[in-house]
Amino acid sequence: MAELITVARPYAEAVFRLAKETNSLSAWSDALAILAAAGREPQAVAFATNPKFSVSQVQAFLTDLLGARATSHVGNFVATVLESRRFALLPHIADLFEQLKAAEEGSVTAHIESAFALDAAQVAELTAMLANRVGKKVEAVVSVDAELIGGVRMVVGDDVIDASVRGKLAALSARLAS
Repeated sequence: MAELITVARPYAEAVFRLAKETNSLSAWSDALAILAAAGREPQAVAFATNPKFSVSQVQAFLTDLLGARATSHVGNFVATVLESRRFALLPHIADLFEQLKAAEEGSVTAHIESAFALDAAQVAELTAMLANRVGKKVEAVVSVDAELIGGVRMVVGDDVIDASVRGKLAALSARLAS
């Protein structure tokens, strides 16, 4: 997956620069969200990667899917991605674009995994702690992962804070093994 993100980054950065220049960050965000959803859909992936269908057929499908969001710039982007056989990158490009957009707006996304469901007050407390740590507004995406056993695991960009029982057990195991 790291390789896909590495390949997707130049596309996301180019689209982000274009969106900033044309003052259309939210329009691009909407269009990329639709393209990313298509890139995550197994039937769309099968269609787009099937050699029986030409690039122009796949482009027409995506243009129809985008509807009014299919501006000339978006169409050129789709054509470039498809001609380079990079359809599978669309979800990664969209994710990286959203990260760049959030950074431009002074916010970051934090992925918070908890062993148990968190209530609004707990999420607010964790979000405030992370905002203080990174010095930016934090948007939290919360999920439950019972395999953590207890505690939370938080990811903000490349920064990982693992305060889970599973993480502490792994650290203890590594110390005992060395």
